[in-house]
Amino acid sequence: MANTASARKRIRQNERRRERNVARMSRMRTFIKKIELAIQSGDKSAAAEAFKVAQPEMQRAAGKGVIAKNTVSRKLSRLSARVKALATA
Repeated sequence: MANTASARKRIRQNERRRERNVARMSRMRTFIKKIELAIQSGDKSAAAEAFKVAQPEMQRAAGKGVIAKNTVSRKLSRLSARVKALATA
Protein backbone atom coordinates (compact mmCIF):
# COMPACT_ATOMS: atom_id res chain seq x y z
CA MET A 1 0.00 0.00 0.00
CA ALA A 2 1.13 3.56 -0.70
CA ASN A 3 2.85 5.34 2.16
CA THR A 4 2.71 8.98 1.11
CA ALA A 5 -0.29 11.22 0.51
CA SER A 6 0.84 11.91 -3.05
CA ALA A 7 1.10 8.19 -3.80
CA ARG A 8 -2.40 7.60 -2.41
CA LYS A 9 -3.72 10.44 -4.56
CA ARG A 10 -1.96 9.00 -7.62
CA ILE A 11 -3.68 5.65 -6.99
CA ARG A 12 -7.09 7.36 -6.80
CA GLN A 13 -6.43 9.34 -9.98
CA ASN A 14 -5.20 6.28 -11.86
CA GLU A 15 -8.34 4.34 -10.90
CA ARG A 16 -10.64 7.14 -12.09
CA ARG A 17 -8.75 7.45 -15.36
CA ARG A 18 -8.78 3.69 -15.88
CA GLU A 19 -12.56 3.59 -15.44
CA ARG A 20 -12.98 6.48 -17.87
CA ASN A 21 -10.70 4.83 -20.43
CA VAL A 22 -12.48 1.48 -20.13
CA ALA A 23 -15.81 3.23 -20.70
CA ARG A 24 -14.46 5.10 -23.75
CA MET A 25 -13.00 1.93 -25.24
CA SER A 26 -16.24 0.04 -24.65
CA ARG A 27 -18.26 2.86 -26.24
CA MET A 28 -15.97 2.85 -29.27
CA ARG A 29 -16.29 -0.93 -29.67
CA THR A 30 -20.08 -0.65 -29.48
CA PHE A 31 -20.11 1.89 -32.31
CA ILE A 32 -17.84 -0.36 -34.40
CA LYS A 33 -20.19 -3.32 -33.81
CA LYS A 34 -23.13 -1.24 -35.06
CA ILE A 35 -21.25 -0.55 -38.29
CA GLU A 36 -20.33 -4.22 -38.63
CA LEU A 37 -23.97 -5.27 -38.21
CA ALA A 38 -25.14 -2.76 -40.80
CA ILE A 39 -22.48 -3.98 -43.24
CA GLN A 40 -23.46 -7.62 -42.68
CA SER A 41 -27.12 -6.81 -43.28
CA GLY A 42 -26.12 -5.10 -46.54
CA ASP A 43 -27.84 -1.82 -45.66
CA LYS A 44 -25.54 0.84 -47.10
CA SER A 45 -27.45 3.83 -45.73
CA ALA A 46 -27.53 2.40 -42.20
CA ALA A 47 -23.84 1.51 -42.43
CA ALA A 48 -22.95 5.01 -43.65
CA GLU A 49 -25.01 6.59 -40.86
CA ALA A 50 -23.42 4.33 -38.22
CA PHE A 51 -19.99 5.19 -39.61
CA LYS A 52 -20.75 8.91 -39.47
CA VAL A 53 -21.72 8.59 -35.79
CA ALA A 54 -18.78 6.33 -34.86
CA GLN A 55 -16.05 8.35 -36.53
CA PRO A 56 -15.95 11.28 -34.06
CA GLU A 57 -16.17 8.90 -31.10
CA MET A 58 -13.17 6.95 -32.35
CA GLN A 59 -11.22 10.15 -33.03
CA ARG A 60 -12.06 11.36 -29.53
CA ALA A 61 -10.68 8.14 -28.04
CA ALA A 62 -7.45 8.71 -29.97
CA GLY A 63 -7.29 12.33 -28.83
CA LYS A 64 -7.67 11.28 -25.19
CA GLY A 65 -4.89 8.73 -25.55
CA VAL A 66 -7.09 5.68 -25.01
CA ILE A 67 -6.00 4.19 -28.33
CA ALA A 68 -3.21 5.13 -30.71
CA LYS A 69 -3.99 7.62 -33.51
CA ASN A 70 -2.69 5.35 -36.24
CA THR A 71 -4.80 2.46 -34.95
CA VAL A 72 -7.95 4.57 -35.16
CA SER A 73 -6.93 5.82 -38.58
CA ARG A 74 -6.43 2.27 -39.84
CA LYS A 75 -9.74 1.04 -38.40
CA LEU A 76 -11.65 3.98 -39.88
CA SER A 77 -10.01 3.49 -43.25
CA ARG A 78 -10.90 -0.19 -43.37
CA LEU A 79 -14.47 0.39 -42.19
CA SER A 80 -14.92 3.20 -44.71
CA ALA A 81 -13.71 0.97 -47.53
CA ARG A 82 -16.16 -1.76 -46.50
CA VAL A 83 -19.06 0.70 -46.35
CA LYS A 84 -18.17 2.08 -49.80
CA ALA A 85 -17.92 -1.45 -51.21
CA LEU A 86 -21.58 -2.02 -50.34
CA ALA A 87 -22.62 0.33 -53.17
CA THR A 88 -20.90 -1.73 -55.86
CA ALA A 89 -22.09 -5.05 -54.48
